[in-house]
Amino acid sequence: MSSDIFIQNQNKQIDTPARVQFCDSFLCRLRGLMFRSVLARDEGLLLVIAKDSRIDSSIHMLFMSFDIAVFWINSEMIVVDKVIAKSWRPAYFPARAARYTLEVHPTRYNDYEVGDKVEFENV
Repeated sequence: MSSDIFIQNQNKQIDTPARVQFCDSFLCRLRGLMFRSVLARDEGLLLVIAKDSRIDSSIHMLFMSFDIAVFWINSEMIVVDKVIAKSWRPAYFPARAARYTLEVHPTRYNDYEVGDKVEFENV
C-alpha cells in the first residue's frame, strides 16, 4: 500500500501538516528518500514496519543529499524519539522501540515532541 496521509499532532495544532507517503512495502522502505535532490517542506515519508522495534525502525542516511527531521512513533501512536538526521551518516536508531518512522523536512523538527500523541489522517 502506498498512499498520502497527514500526521496530525493531538497535543498541539500544526497549521499546515506535512502530506507524507504511507510506505509499508519492503521496496518503498528500502528506497526511502535516497537519491532525491530535494525534499519540499510539505512532503515526506512514513515508513511502517510490522511491530515496534528499535532495530527494524532504524534508518541510514547514505546516498542522501540533504538532512531530514525524523520522528519515531510507537504502535500506541506516541512519539518516542526525534532527531535531525544528517546526510551520509551510517545509522540512526530510536531511543525506544517504534513501529513508524516519519521523515520530513528539517524545518518541521518542532512540529512534534517526544510524548506527543499523533493521528494518521487520510488525504
